[in-house]
Amino acid sequence: MEIFGSVSLAFLLLYPLYKIGAMGAGDVKLFLMIGSFSTAKELLFILAGAFVIGAGFSLMKLLVEHNGRERIYYFFSYLSEVMRSGHWKIYGEDLVQDYHTYCRNKIHFAVPVLFSAAMRIGGLF
Repeated sequence: MEIFGSVSLAFLLLYPLYKIGAMGAGDVKLFLMIGSFSTAKELLFILAGAFVIGAGFSLMKLLVEHNGRERIYYFFSYLSEVMRSGHWKIYGEDLVQDYHTYCRNKIHFAVPVLFSAAMRIGGLF
């Protein structure tokens, strides 16, 4: 029953991020698998660690590619559009037309998840 709770928690927390396009289906499935062999508390630690590590990766990517101002402008225009319309839309859907730009603005989240899980198993947090 504890496994069901952890997997359900992972699904409930990450499904909204998947629906708006902020997280891929593979990342959600990865966390569902982590939830299947960890407690809910450990899942939350790994999830929080992955988001902190992913934020660090994203910051490094912004600094290397010198597009931080552009990304922040896009983020705030996205939030403004969501608040104005009252409906969620897929984050970055207008960037899909330019595949190179679309892929350039993504990080592979499985790597931060791996680092977070390894750090949790190793007792670093």
